[in-house]
Amino acid sequence: MSARQQVQNLLDFIDASPSPWHAVKSVETQLLAFQFVKLNETVKWQLQPGGRYYVIRDDSSIIIFVQGQRPLVDTGFKIIGAHTDSPGLRIKPNAASGLDGLLRLGVEVYGGPIIATFTDRDLSLAGRISYKNNQNVIVSLLVNFERPLLRLPNLAIHMNRAVNEEGLKLHKQNELPLILSTLAEECLPQAYFSELIQQQSGCDAERILSWDLAAYDTQKGVFWGAENEFYADSQLDNLASCHAALQALLDDSVLDNDNTLVCAFFDHEEIGSESNKGADGSFLADVLERIALGSENNREDFARALAKSFMVSADMAHGYHPNFPLAYDPDHKVTVNKGPVIKVNVNHRYSTENISQAMFADWCEQAGVPYQKYSHRNDLACGSTIGPITSARLGIRSVDVGNPLWAMHSIRESAGVLDHGYMIKVMRKFFDDVNLANLD
Repeated sequence: MSARQQVQNLLDFIDASPSPWHAVKSVETQLLAFQFVKLNETVKWQLQPGGRYYVIRDDSSIIIFVQGQRPLVDTGFKIIGAHTDSPGLRIKPNAASGLDGLLRLGVEVYGGPIIATFTDRDLSLAGRISYKNNQNVIVSLLVNFERPLLRLPNLAIHMNRAVNEEGLKLHKQNELPLILSTLAEECLPQAYFSELIQQQSGCDAERILSWDLAAYDTQKGVFWGAENEFYADSQLDNLASCHAALQALLDDSVLDNDNTLVCAFFDHEEIGSESNKGADGSFLADVLERIALGSENNREDFARALAKSFMVSADMAHGYHPNFPLAYDPDHKVTVNKGPVIKVNVNHRYSTENISQAMFADWCEQAGVPYQKYSHRNDLACGSTIGPITSARLGIRSVDVGNPLWAMHSIRESAGVLDHGYMIKVMRKFFDDVNLANLD
């Protein structure tokens, strides 16, 4: 598959995944085409060597694994971790309000988005609702309005003369409600919004108990540049890493590998990962232990397997922007279309250390993939990833990597076409050819 085809596949994946809950559903659809079996955490697992399995926790985190033919104590786990969530605006529980003839939806800021980029965009809503079915059981249902539904219009420059000098600043409580509709005098705002959800979901409004709804940009992903060498879409951070890991795993030669392979895609990374389904929760540890115990290993064997394991923490990286050279360490500028980035921070904001850095560089060289190294400016706060969290919880070696992109946490991010294929290739090499038993 060409680099352009791989990115088109990515754009289709993102456009079908406007929320973390939809992202997991998109992943699941691909897994079913490869005969993966869904496991339930409340049921005893019967695992077979060579079996293909996945587990979903609370609809928006998923762990996928291929049970190895070789003994786990000899191979360890090969893990790629990423996250399904992106920063943005989430709809509040009592969202609808009327003011001056307009119906607006109140929002809460999720994570650290570039809020100004949400203005003047064709926004819609996607997520899940929870309701009681005819059997009086609470169940969840995905919803996606798809069409432009909401807007956050900018204030005219005539009323905000300093916007081009001082930047757009929006008060998070007062100036972020999204305009939904004109409001008839007899209309109750919350009843109107509930009716809208009913129409979209097909679920009676009185049965709906709660929702998780995110505002998203309805503009589809595109290629751009004189040679179409770049691409743009929402949620590249971090659905691009999820997609790359999944494509690497779903390769015939990788699936036939004798080792135990794992992809772990978590929700809640953008807000610190501290939840029952986040990377700072028990999800991955629970699944790995059940894989070990289900393969007739004891707890000592499990500890031995972890000691031979390795995780690639994949999250997007800061591509060099020539308009803002002072934002970067001049000796660590990473460029789009020049290959995956190994992210290094001595304060362990990234999980990379000397050996794991060398190992990933070696895998790149074996795969014929260029690579780059990134270190943040000393006078700017450095972000973090799931890497340090999961590495510490499990006691396993890890490296933090990612493809360079522009405008991280904007509603519209951009990256290089070549890099996505490079990342898939080196992830495939990690899964397919590396014997982690030689870590010592």
